[in-house]
Amino acid sequence: MAHDKTPKTNAARLLDRLGIAYTLHQVEVDESDLSATTVAARLGVEPVRVFKTLVARADGPGVVMACIPAPAELSPKALAAASGSRHAAMVPLAEVRPLTGYVRGGCSPLGAKKAYPVFLDESARMWERIFVSAGLRGVQLELAPQDLARACGAVFADLTRG
Repeated sequence: MAHDKTPKTNAARLLDRLGIAYTLHQVEVDESDLSATTVAARLGVEPVRVFKTLVARADGPGVVMACIPAPAELSPKALAAASGSRHAAMVPLAEVRPLTGYVRGGCSPLGAKKAYPVFLDESARMWERIFVSAGLRGVQLELAPQDLARACGAVFADLTRG
């Protein structure tokens, strides 16, 4: 899991600057399965504690990020409501890297090319610590959800279907 050779990422450096405690974990990456549930299994933690970062476009603020539990599905309607918009939709995968600087399977709500509004699923509050991508495939940050929210200005909202 976590070891000394885990690379320090922009997201981790941002947390360092803010004085926020975190743990870096590195897991093996399977290019054919970049799912957050697979990452959770490799970390040995409940999938609902691993939050995937999705990039969407809302008609109000424009590009936004949504962090939701690995097994959950984003509700575009809920994301639109949280962002004060009428409509929200996922951005095409080809736009994720140009917008954020991150690749699929390594998108972090922290340290992107530009500071986009971040919405963190309400369920994160249930946990003492959650996992989010550190900005590289296979590298995860473990930290308190309130600290993540503080670091990226995230708004807690109910974002998932069901």
